[in-house]
Amino acid sequence: MNTDDKFENAKDKVGGQAKEGLGKVTGDKETQAEGQAQQGKADAKDKLQDARDTVKGAIDGVFGNKDK
Repeated sequence: MNTDDKFENAKDKVGGQAKEGLGKVTGDKETQAEGQAQQGKADAKDKLQDARDTVKGAIDGVFGNKDK
């Protein structure tokens, strides 16, 4: 996962946590749910990218990484 992707996902997680917290404090269930959804989306992106990295690593291991 490149640094830009990590930063964007971390930003989404923190933003979602803030939104969820604001929703809890104000009693706004919709804002709270939006924050939870935003965090879930960032987690899903992280897991997908980790899977891609794992597959790429396996392929590089089998066929040899020609970039090195």
